[in-house]
Amino acid sequence: MRIGELASLAGVSTRAVRHYHHQGLLPEPARRANGYREYGLRDAVALARVRRLTELGLGLEEVKDVLADDAGRELREVLVELDADLARQEEEIRGRRARLAAVLRQAAEHGGLPEEGPVSEQLAELFAQMARTSAALPGPEPAMAAKDREVMALLETAGAGASGPMLDALRDAFTAPGAMERAYAVYGLLDGLVGVAPDDPRVAEAARAAADALPAEVVEAITAAPDGGGGADSGRREAWLTVLTGELGPAQREAVRLAVELVVERSR
Repeated sequence: MRIGELASLAGVSTRAVRHYHHQGLLPEPARRANGYREYGLRDAVALARVRRLTELGLGLEEVKDVLADDAGRELREVLVELDADLARQEEEIRGRRARLAAVLRQAAEHGGLPEEGPVSEQLAELFAQMARTSAALPGPEPAMAAKDREVMALLETAGAGASGPMLDALRDAFTAPGAMERAYAVYGLLDGLVGVAPDDPRVAEAARAAADALPAEVVEAITAAPDGGGGADSGRREAWLTVLTGELGPAQREAVRLAVELVVERSR
């Protein structure tokens, strides 16, 4: 039997047969006088077994280990391990599909996904509320509103340490009566600081407005110590400020810094 006939009989390609030879999974048969390989029934049986094992999901190195064990003990161990691995993958796929379903629900409920998405359903609803507020105001959306959404999406993705309570506080703060309108008024003041000197009187005005707009929950998240106790943690606050102000202009950064100083001072 020639290689093409063998491959056809086992339901694989001739390229696969040559590859199995190269990997040591299928012994090389004797060659005839004209140089062609001469395959027999034993070769076909061995090739069919290789195919069955690979279809179970075994890698070629695992197949080689199985074929090297005449007692069959290694095959059972490998298959048990493979079954456990497939179960883990199945669980991961179910989790991914559940998250994907939530994202698709967001798209259906809100007429599309936010630019910062995908995010959680709670954050998607907040972003939709921000979009409704922006649409009700004259002019384009404030650039600082988009910046805040990016920061909240980042905090949610980080999901640990300071980001957890900070994000929860910011998300809850926007749902308070009148909070969204106050936030957008502050956004407008901060947008107006582009190109302004840091010592301009408008900087202090924007800082006071921002501090006044921050509810107590956000203040607590900014000033809380890592262990949940009272007092200010300057290192953590500085890290938060770095995230929030990284791409702002000098006057905007100064306004945010002053606002945080004000809320920290008021909390003491």
